[in-house]
Amino acid sequence: MLRTRTAPAVRLAEYTPPLYQAGAVSIRVRLHPTDTEVDVTTTYLAAHGRETSPPLVLDGEDLVLEGVLLNNAQLPSDAYEATPNSFTLTAPPNETFTLTIRTRVNPSANTRLMGLYRSNGVYCTQCEADGFRRISYFLDRPDVMATYRVRIEADAAECPVLLANGNPTEAGELPGGRHFAVWDDPHPKPCYLFAMVGGDLGGIHDRFRTSEGRDVALGIYVEKGKEAQAGYAMEALKASMRWDEQVFARAYDLDVFNIVAVSDFNMGAMENKGLNIFNDKYVLASADTATDADYMLIEAIIAHEYFHNWTGNRITCRDWFQLCLKEGLTVFRDQEFTSDMRSRAVKRIQDAKELKARQFVEDAGPLSHPVRPSAYREINNLYTATVYEKGAEVIRMLKRLIGADAFAAGMDLYFRRHDGDAATIEQFLACFAETSGRSLDQFALWYAQAGTPQVVATRSYDADLRRLTIRLRQETPPTPDEAEKKPLVLPVLFGVASPGRPSSQDDLYVLDAAEGEIIVDDVAADAVPSLFRDFSAPVNFEIDLTDRDLRTLAAEDGDAFNRWQALQMLAMRQLKRMTSAFREGGTADPGPAVSEAVAAVLACAQADPAFAALAMALPGELDIAREIGRDVDPDAVFLARRTLGRSVGRTLADAALKVYADTPASALYKPDALSAGRRALRNAVLDLAVTGDSPEALDLARRQFAEAGNMTDRFAALAILARKDMAGRDAALASFEQRHGGSPLVMDKWFSLQAALPEAGTLDRVRRLMSHPAFSLANPNRARSLIGGFAMSNPTQFNRADGSGFVFVAEMALKIDKANPQVAARIMTAFRSWRTLETGRRAKAQETLHRLANEGSLSRDMRDIVDRSLA
Repeated sequence: MLRTRTAPAVRLAEYTPPLYQAGAVSIRVRLHPTDTEVDVTTTYLAAHGRETSPPLVLDGEDLVLEGVLLNNAQLPSDAYEATPNSFTLTAPPNETFTLTIRTRVNPSANTRLMGLYRSNGVYCTQCEADGFRRISYFLDRPDVMATYRVRIEADAAECPVLLANGNPTEAGELPGGRHFAVWDDPHPKPCYLFAMVGGDLGGIHDRFRTSEGRDVALGIYVEKGKEAQAGYAMEALKASMRWDEQVFARAYDLDVFNIVAVSDFNMGAMENKGLNIFNDKYVLASADTATDADYMLIEAIIAHEYFHNWTGNRITCRDWFQLCLKEGLTVFRDQEFTSDMRSRAVKRIQDAKELKARQFVEDAGPLSHPVRPSAYREINNLYTATVYEKGAEVIRMLKRLIGADAFAAGMDLYFRRHDGDAATIEQFLACFAETSGRSLDQFALWYAQAGTPQVVATRSYDADLRRLTIRLRQETPPTPDEAEKKPLVLPVLFGVASPGRPSSQDDLYVLDAAEGEIIVDDVAADAVPSLFRDFSAPVNFEIDLTDRDLRTLAAEDGDAFNRWQALQMLAMRQLKRMTSAFREGGTADPGPAVSEAVAAVLACAQADPAFAALAMALPGELDIAREIGRDVDPDAVFLARRTLGRSVGRTLADAALKVYADTPASALYKPDALSAGRRALRNAVLDLAVTGDSPEALDLARRQFAEAGNMTDRFAALAILARKDMAGRDAALASFEQRHGGSPLVMDKWFSLQAALPEAGTLDRVRRLMSHPAFSLANPNRARSLIGGFAMSNPTQFNRADGSGFVFVAEMALKIDKANPQVAARIMTAFRSWRTLETGRRAKAQETLHRLANEGSLSRDMRDIVDRSLA
């Protein structure tokens, strides 16, 4: 079978400004389920400085052209060339002109969910990164910015709600039971931010008065009957608007702000100017359907998309290579928002865990790329943890290096200087170089160089001088794009701790060479260095600390992140030793060190319940595999973690149950940080005791599942029973299904839980669940919950020794690819670590990837992931 051609690479070095700019765009859309007519009239600015105008080449994708007007006159067919994927005006006027293009699209047939599509009777758009070209021929690139006026016409019964970007200016009735609405957006934007929605939706409404005195009408539109589940999202929106005014001095700039939640959506949400479109997973919540984690995600993602109003919309990116300029910066902003709304220490740990679990793995595999790539073949595959989360860490390091005042001044300068621009990383960094008075040339390597730096620290102590010397050495391993790496600028936040004496105040050392040295004077011989406090740089870090040193940091470090990190390092050492022993067919003694450390956490758990819940959790199987790095045997990893967990649980079951009893369940559910922290602690200690085979704990888990008054506690208990209580598991799963079968988002949790069960029968279970009435491979949330849950969250079964897990995921991705390439490509990233597996599994994964590579019908999205995985 012939392979599809790999898409040509797009290269940053080959960027050229557009030959034409659009001044104003007027769009008229006549909605119809299968035959929607779209007229786009664009004023194109003349290509100055040329005797003759070059051809105007517009992007398209699978379009049906109906007609063309130039300056309101019919354009002869010999004056242009058109295919479904491009339009060329061969000889444009040598002055400003208008071009009207009429196309027809079928929203109901658009299973890719890019461009204009229809989901459950609701018309919706998704145009980032290049979806507008599926609606009309256009200069579909982010550096072409224009103002937009949109007129939507639709059947009034089918679509009583008609929304678009900007402010509403007109509305009225039309013959034949139809009606129209007109929206004007006065702020220039690229076409990827265009949005419109039409449907029969319910909604909730509120108002917000900005610091500049603007009275803003707020609306959140959802499926009818689910309005009550949108209340938390509305409160999160208002909190986001207040926070952005207070922290970044950014006020909202339109008269309305609308959010629409849809059930079929490829991403989490989209920041279209004034009309954010969300996956309903990140809007809908009630105590009976959403966990504490769901509430926190809703708060964070509502904030993220709102913050894009300035970092992404008012200032956008010049080209898609600058994607981190809007995404990394906005992730940093939403992380800061959550830190202020909840617990800064807990949020920092959660963000670091996420970065290590997703981005460090990405950096270490074939899909590695810099925060700002130099080339890509499919832009949809670069919406990655590297661009988002590592991009946010780069911003955080910048703030730490130049100081809070210079950073705030730099942000203000950036907003003033580039409002209305399509900007670059260089322009962004120039603002901070100016306000701080320091060169950021070497710091800019963080954007250009892929890979996770490895930092090794050694220490020596001079008793006569009471001096501790810490020697640091940094090295970034080779990545597929680059063998030789340069030293990066690493902000090292540090202190020291001694038994019985908390760590000293933070100091900052900047490691900007391959090697460096920190000297700490007037410290005792038993002083333990605490490095990279607050996760001050996204690095892998090794230091010659003893288990006793780690226990000292776990007890005494004044930095919450490093207390947590010390516990993780202590457990990881034991887990790696045990994994190695099991890999060789031997046995392994868990030892007392980890149990003693967790006991210390339990003893003071009530002081900070959310931190304690995080601190007592052992590293996950994927974390252990990442630390091992090569020749990983997932079964040995699983056995090591299960054995250590059971040992800790058996040792501490009584102490855990006492904490459970001392942390009673609240009668009234509240999703605030304090209440969520108490629930997290209560469920963590219950899990610990059940893992230790405590019959009392197992009875408590059954009772909690039956009596829980909220989804957090109910689902936590179900997860415990599903993993442990073999006899009663199916009954509990059936009970949960009976109660929540009518809620697709809750059923996603049910699918994901079963897909992640680490046992030999799970693959057959997943195949059976694909026939469940609540499952649909065509819905991105359903596919991600079951197929993605198996591939991403079940290392032993996805990486089965016989290769059947690889084959199953590849088969499912191939099926999904025919309808929705974006979702298929995301699922295929589960293969990103195949080279780290032991020889047998590695060969099976490679064989599966080669079979996919020889498929002749792969989408461009899938082809890119498969080819890069094999490169």
